[in-house]
Amino acid sequence: MMEILFRRPELDDRETILKHLSERRLRGCERTFANVYLWARFYNEGWAEIEGTAVFRTGPEGAYSYTYPIGAGDRKKVVELLMQDAQEKGYPFQLHALSTEEMNELESYFPGKFQVTWPRDYEDYVYETEKLINLSGKKYHGKKNHINQFKAAYPDWSYETITDSNVEECFQMALKWRGANGCEEDPEKNQEMCVTLNSLRLFKELNLKGGLLRAGGKVVAFTLGEPVCDDTFVVHIEKAYADVRGAYPLINQQFLEHEVSGYKYVNREDDTGEEGLRTAKLSYHPVFMVEKGIATLKGE
Repeated sequence: MMEILFRRPELDDRETILKHLSERRLRGCERTFANVYLWARFYNEGWAEIEGTAVFRTGPEGAYSYTYPIGAGDRKKVVELLMQDAQEKGYPFQLHALSTEEMNELESYFPGKFQVTWPRDYEDYVYETEKLINLSGKKYHGKKNHINQFKAAYPDWSYETITDSNVEECFQMALKWRGANGCEEDPEKNQEMCVTLNSLRLFKELNLKGGLLRAGGKVVAFTLGEPVCDDTFVVHIEKAYADVRGAYPLINQQFLEHEVSGYKYVNREDDTGEEGLRTAKLSYHPVFMVEKGIATLKGE
């Protein structure tokens, strides 16, 4: 068998990867080019084109995990090739970030061969965009209160689309945020801030959409994201100063109103099992969750 060569995704791979991703309506946050590209160095992620599909591989050497093949090619054959690849290299075979549809297809190709788990910590929160723009009804009363407090405290506030002319101000705000939130001492926070800063550096190259909030003329919050499919937009990054009350709910609402209203759904990613983040994400009342399965061979 020929060796499958996985390599780190480059900016030049964007159109090819997006072509494969567009073959199926996927809503998971990791199925966007920016996420693939920006996190590759931290998760040792590589990708390969195999038999008319794209496959992503991640994890430490000797314990790799693959995505289900994405694209119009022979997916059953590709899974067989990936199983051979793992066997030859001597590590257990695993698929991760499986959608329910992909899991059903895998089961139809290999009946009873795989066991699947669906970790709650990996599930993405998906909301109806219109509801997060309007914030109507009792259940969003608290969000509206915080927004009104912000507007009362900063009557000169304004929203701006991120462009070449203001992206550097967001970069400087992110550096201050990093200093104020102890990111240097926390490896996970530090990784996330590296991704945030690189998102701003490569804002145009990655074709990201962004928005910022000003209060007193200064940037106090910003957010960045990109579409994952024709009806769903993913918010990757959202940063606001903790001491500016109402900045988080307002940047969320304003960004969706100005940049994302054409998408039915907004994916605000997972909560990584962090209790405070889970409470915050649930408080916006998701319309559904994106489940992500992990499939392993029975008996391994």
